Amino acid sequence: MHDTAAELARRGKLLPLEERQELVAELLASLNEPAVAELDAAWSTEIAARLAAYDRGEVQAVPGEEVLARARALAK
Repeated sequence: MHDTAAELARRGKLLPLEERQELVAELLASLNEPAVAELDAAWSTEIAARLAAYDRGEVQAVPGEEVLARARALAK
């Protein structure tokens, strides 16, 4: 471990439990930022494609209540 990272780890261990938890959550979130950005871009593309298909009349919307009823039936 690099000296700076080792020093930060040492100092982090001195923090109260709640602050250490917050720090860990922030660090883990920062590791996921590239993946989140990639997923957001992929979802934006998918949403645009689905909306365009709907606008062209290629697909029809299904009411949310019907979707949930089907999901509940499958879960049984």
